[in-house]
Amino acid sequence: MIAALALTGCGAGGARGPQRVPIAVAAVESRSVPYEIEATGTVEPLQSASITAQAAGLVTRVMFREGSEVAAGQALFQIDPRPYEAAQAEAAGVLARSRAQSETARLDAQHAEALAAQQLISPDELQTKRANAAAMAATVSADSAALLSARLDLDHATVRAPIGGRTGSLAVHEGDLVRANDVTTPLTTINRLRPIRVRFTVSQADLPEIRRSRGRPARVDIAPSEGDSVWITGTLAFVDNAVDPASGTLMLKAEAPNRDGALWPGEFVRVRLRLFEQAGATVVPAAAVTSSQKGPYCYVVSPDTTVEMRQVTVQRTWRDLAVIASGLKAGETVVTDGQLRLSPGARAVIRNPGAGNTAGGAPGQGGGDGGGADTGTKRAARSGTGPGAGTESVK
Repeated sequence: MIAALALTGCGAGGARGPQRVPIAVAAVESRSVPYEIEATGTVEPLQSASITAQAAGLVTRVMFREGSEVAAGQALFQIDPRPYEAAQAEAAGVLARSRAQSETARLDAQHAEALAAQQLISPDELQTKRANAAAMAATVSADSAALLSARLDLDHATVRAPIGGRTGSLAVHEGDLVRANDVTTPLTTINRLRPIRVRFTVSQADLPEIRRSRGRPARVDIAPSEGDSVWITGTLAFVDNAVDPASGTLMLKAEAPNRDGALWPGEFVRVRLRLFEQAGATVVPAAAVTSSQKGPYCYVVSPDTTVEMRQVTVQRTWRDLAVIASGLKAGETVVTDGQLRLSPGARAVIRNPGAGNTAGGAPGQGGGDGGGADTGTKRAARSGTGPGAGTESVK
């Protein structure tokens, strides 16, 4: 009896059909997709100045707080002005004496002209009077220049900010002796932080698209840190005039207002350069695309819930969407989860019915237009093998 029951059970199990594989699906969709390039950039100030003293002397006052914001023309350091005030007074006295002597020489020459007209003095004596007057006039000019130089030295005793911005660390303090024009040890540095620039590089393969969009302002989104979901919007401000032959990259710079000071010189940031909108692109969730030795493929679900393995060509990705160049058409349904248990012709059971109505129903799809969380990448590349070989892809 036990053997008979066992045989009956085996016969019942063998009569069952193949089990259905549970899957998640999404619809192939036609939509507008931004063309973005993602890179890593470095923040740099729009302007930077190393402050040096143009006059030597003892620092008597430091007129700002270390690390504070200063305005253009604001006084920063005061160098002892007394030696320069004395030099200015001396130059003024020398100039006054030269002017008096010049006036005397001019009157002598004028008087000699009158006497020469009456032939009371020789022509040589007249010539000497004229030369003395010209020499004294030249002396007045030289002494005027010396006075201007003395005034300039006195003005340089007060070190002022050439640009507005945030100051760096102090290299000198009150009582320190500074040398004139010592570029090896700046007194401090000033960085202009508003607006600010971000320098980044892209592959030379992106140059045609960048040149094509140069007629209109390109948007650049900047994330200050890896985990930051807040993106700062700026514009493309500079494209280098040559590709670096050593690395095959092109340098670009973006400019952002940075009103809240979120971007800081020297830090590394994530950059998204948005060049244009690709209208009518065929997209699926990136999770629907699987790689094999023959190239990328997707499982397409038929109306009778059987699946078909189909080779596709991925043009690029945007966030968590894959832009399909060929192999799929809008309205079809693809598998986004459960592919490892599938084989061509297998029957499946859909875990998320209704998700096939839109590609947005795929798990984990990102949203927004560049100001949201970073859920994907956009870097230009070339696929090397498989059906998509030779087509441009952007990751």
